[in-house]
Amino acid sequence: MDLLKVRLQTHVGSHTSLSSLILRIYKQQGIPGYYSGLSAAVLRQASYSTIRFGVYEEAKKLFRRPDGTVSPLSAIMSGILGGAAGGIVGNPADVANVRMQNDGSLPSHLRRNYKNVFDALIRMVREEGLRSLFNGVIPNVTRGVIMTTSQISVYDIAKDAMVSGLGMSPASTITHIGSSTIAALVSTTTTSPIDVAKTRIMNSSGKEYRNLGHAVATIYKSEGVSALFKGWVPSFFRLAPHSVLLFILLEQLKAVYIRKHSYAV
Repeated sequence: MDLLKVRLQTHVGSHTSLSSLILRIYKQQGIPGYYSGLSAAVLRQASYSTIRFGVYEEAKKLFRRPDGTVSPLSAIMSGILGGAAGGIVGNPADVANVRMQNDGSLPSHLRRNYKNVFDALIRMVREEGLRSLFNGVIPNVTRGVIMTTSQISVYDIAKDAMVSGLGMSPASTITHIGSSTIAALVSTTTTSPIDVAKTRIMNSSGKEYRNLGHAVATIYKSEGVSALFKGWVPSFFRLAPHSVLLFILLEQLKAVYIRKHSYAV
């Protein structure tokens, strides 16, 4: 899904459907084509997600009320801190990820042909300088802030609303699935324009777009508002199950931690 999202976002010109893209990748590259950039995607998730969730949870502890609850504003502030930290740390792997996933759509003479994520990072520094690792860092941080704020914060807010408003159990798997799906829907929509601009910037040589605002404006003027939401469908279907599994796992880990802490006391 991530590869399909990147291919759709980097495509300029007439509309390309998801089904036609899937078939084209299979015809040109076969099954392995769907896994282009896998090593970069793994490193990107390991660095980005670990940092943003870790910083988010630590920030929530600082903003927690005396009764142990966290206000929506505090959740948003924690999301901003976590998203910014994750965006910065995960940027090098993200640049490699975008380039490796998009390589197969380029003419053979324009392909970078990175062997793996480490080869990509080394070659970027050697051929383009250290700054290339942080190509698109501003839109990546912006996306990270919006993604973390909308995904994690909306999850907490939706969960509290389902518990207090609908009387659902905070430990119920249904509550966790519902809250995480709502969070995925909101975060996919709010981050889409930034995500498209980020992908275009990372895939470029660094000279096509002056900054995030220029990238968004250029895409809007040349391709219309719909271009800012390219890749929304694969983005959502990638993020929704990811969010559901992630938050269910986090809830289980929290429950184990609370039980052990209670026994210790």
